[in-house]
Amino acid sequence: MFTNESQRWYFLAIFIILGWLLYLLSPILTPFVVSAMLAYLADPLVDKLEARKIRRVLAVSLVFLLILLVLLILGVVIMPQLEAQISKLLKQIPEYIEWTKTTLIPWMSERFGNYINFSDLGQIQNLLSENWKEAGGTILGMLGTVSESGITLLGWAANLVLIPVLTFYLLRDWDNLVAGIHALLPRSIEPTVSGLARESDEMLGAFLRGQILVMAGLGVIYTSGLMLVGLDFALLIGLFAGLVSFVPYLGLIIGILFAGIAAIMQFKGIDMLPWVILVFVAGQLVEGMFLTPKLVGDRIGMHPVAVIFAIMAGGQLYGFFGILLALPVASVVMVLVRHALLRYRASGLYQGNQPVPEFISDKD
Repeated sequence: MFTNESQRWYFLAIFIILGWLLYLLSPILTPFVVSAMLAYLADPLVDKLEARKIRRVLAVSLVFLLILLVLLILGVVIMPQLEAQISKLLKQIPEYIEWTKTTLIPWMSERFGNYINFSDLGQIQNLLSENWKEAGGTILGMLGTVSESGITLLGWAANLVLIPVLTFYLLRDWDNLVAGIHALLPRSIEPTVSGLARESDEMLGAFLRGQILVMAGLGVIYTSGLMLVGLDFALLIGLFAGLVSFVPYLGLIIGILFAGIAAIMQFKGIDMLPWVILVFVAGQLVEGMFLTPKLVGDRIGMHPVAVIFAIMAGGQLYGFFGILLALPVASVVMVLVRHALLRYRASGLYQGNQPVPEFISDKD
């Protein structure tokens, strides 16, 4: 890939410096990363409009307005209901603990004996009941302090203003930015880098766009099904289960666990539990047979362990900024690892003194 030793050290130094700069600047890079992701996801739609003889600026404006409209609808329709369900859940926690102590524990003790110690449950209930108003006042006081200082509030406001502005300009100049980066590549490594970039773009684009649609689809299925069951927290649990479904089966497990507990608490028994399980099993079947094959594809998926590790590593290294970058970076790393493995298998170390091609694709 690199023609001499000096080039290797040169690019290694660049990567180290870039990583160090990302670490230092990570607190302010979140709006730029969000904007870049939105621009990347929306660029194919802009290209399709351009193919219909629509000027780039007009096409970007139309797509940009569409994105804002979708976000506005989500904010107006979903957020108030979500906030109401979260508030209701917090208020009902003492009641749930009381039902657990008076109904669930005697039932479990009758069938399983005294193998589980719930002696601290009453203390938890009393603590929540006695300090609920105090906790609420403390939270309001903290929010008041933050509001008075204005730092956090101004930071969020700046991000809300920056993200749409940055997204518009990145989307408008996306093709020029890509062409400019391509023009800066040293000619000796341009074939390899271009080939890796094409594979990374194919994998990353399919993964991000497809996975977002799968998560949204599962969120709609779970929420709709739980609403039909009559669960009070259908939207809260359904959206959360859909959100974490980028890890295979995690949305199914968490959804059944949370929705099952909520159903038992709400209906004071297990009569509705089979219907709750049916909702998530049906969603998993739709996801496995239709959503993932059609929207993501078989070649894109990452192992669940790799997904979890990438998210935890990104959060540990760069905080929330790292979490945003975790899956995109992991997708690109998978392409690089696959390319390195193919080069190794084509190398003299693996199969003898054979010439190694400049770029090897797993499609070959």
